[in-house]
Amino acid sequence: MKLEQLLEGVSYTLVQGSLELDIEDIIYDSRKAAPGRLFVCIVGTQRDSHDYAAQCVADGVTALVVQHDIDLSTVPGATVLKEESSRYALALMSGNLFGNPSRRMTMIGVTGTKGKTTTTHMIKSVLEAAGRKVGMIGTNGIYFLGHHQETANTTPESYELQKTFREFLDAGCDTALMEVSSQGLMMDRVAGIHYDIGVFTNLSPDHIGPGEHKTFEEYRSWKGQLFKRCTTGVVNIDDENTEALLEGHTCKLVTYGCSEKADYRAGTYQLLRTHDFLGVRFHVSGKDDMDVKVNMPGEFSVYNALAALTVGKVLGLPDEAIHEGLSRCVVKGRVELVPISKKFTILLDYAHNEVSTESLLTTLRAYKPHRLVVVFGCGGDRDKTKRPVMGAIAAQLADFVIVTSDNPRTEKPEAIIADILEGMKDTATPYVTIPDRVEAIHYAMDHAQPGDVIVLAGKGHEDYQEIDHKHYPMDERVIVAEYLNR
Repeated sequence: MKLEQLLEGVSYTLVQGSLELDIEDIIYDSRKAAPGRLFVCIVGTQRDSHDYAAQCVADGVTALVVQHDIDLSTVPGATVLKEESSRYALALMSGNLFGNPSRRMTMIGVTGTKGKTTTTHMIKSVLEAAGRKVGMIGTNGIYFLGHHQETANTTPESYELQKTFREFLDAGCDTALMEVSSQGLMMDRVAGIHYDIGVFTNLSPDHIGPGEHKTFEEYRSWKGQLFKRCTTGVVNIDDENTEALLEGHTCKLVTYGCSEKADYRAGTYQLLRTHDFLGVRFHVSGKDDMDVKVNMPGEFSVYNALAALTVGKVLGLPDEAIHEGLSRCVVKGRVELVPISKKFTILLDYAHNEVSTESLLTTLRAYKPHRLVVVFGCGGDRDKTKRPVMGAIAAQLADFVIVTSDNPRTEKPEAIIADILEGMKDTATPYVTIPDRVEAIHYAMDHAQPGDVIVLAGKGHEDYQEIDHKHYPMDERVIVAEYLNR
């Protein structure tokens, strides 16, 4: 593609060189430098890739996009373009490189603190029940038409994102559905994309700290950017942050929730539990009138299902598809029931911080299990102050606690466990510590009592354990099944 075509929509200044170049590919990793490629210099949190511009040119790169001045004498013969935000330029150029595939599909973006992954899966299930061909991107990876691949970020870098959209389109997808993180918005990974529907789930303090957002207000503001980039906003009207988040929105709004002011509102929900089902049933009123059954527990499942239902209604999908999609949806690692015993219930969930853990355990308590047993740890090389808080929450809400390892990374599991136990010092809740996570799971199953609900928290969809920078296989579904069938 000609460089001039690649730059369509980009506000650049030509510093040196010519636009009459053929560009084969775009890179932002200097290790991929080769003739015919354009290198986008990005200022990151750890390093500034402008420092690698000269080496890239020496390796054959013919054009550079920079965000700040560089020593031009070190890049002789290369075309140099300057843009206020090189990340923004990368996003627009990547879209151009792959033929702007997002413009040829229905685009749906989901943002919020909790519920993004579950809500996107529910929407996907509803869309597919209606015959739509859906590509989905999020925390659990990339899915389209039977394919699955992992992602490093909830919202991939713009180049990978546009490449994935191209793959969706070429495979025959008519809809692209994705989780849109605050980081993805702030770092221009989704720049240049207009969404047909933007969805807001809820908001609570998260991703605030070094390398992320400075304040909760900043976090909220970036979430709200989605509703300046979509045609219709499907939003949770009950969340206390909704009004502030939507400040300056430019989209049409359709609301859901449990309050009377919601366009689609849920009435009192009924808890449903068998050995192979843990979910809710509720009635929807307002702009519709229907009963809904969801194979996921708790109030948050009601809200996630309402969001998916509302998206279906905005798109004009038949009620039958909405019913079918919601009733059959199961999300890997999100309150995922593993139906291996009629004696007790085992659930897998990704809850790995104090907010999600408290929400999960509170939800499960409502089902009045004989005992609520939680197996959990905390991640290594992460905020240590949260560990005793996690311990206190587990002790407060569970009937029995098994403290174990999560992803210890470069820390000793025993040291992490000691931090967790600080929050359990004064509790009467019985607990054991078993550093080996597999042994901890086996212990929970060996000591299960009739009517127990056992939740394996923290890993969820992950099928590995990270120790000293290495990933070791650990799929808790496999661990449970193999131990039961030994």
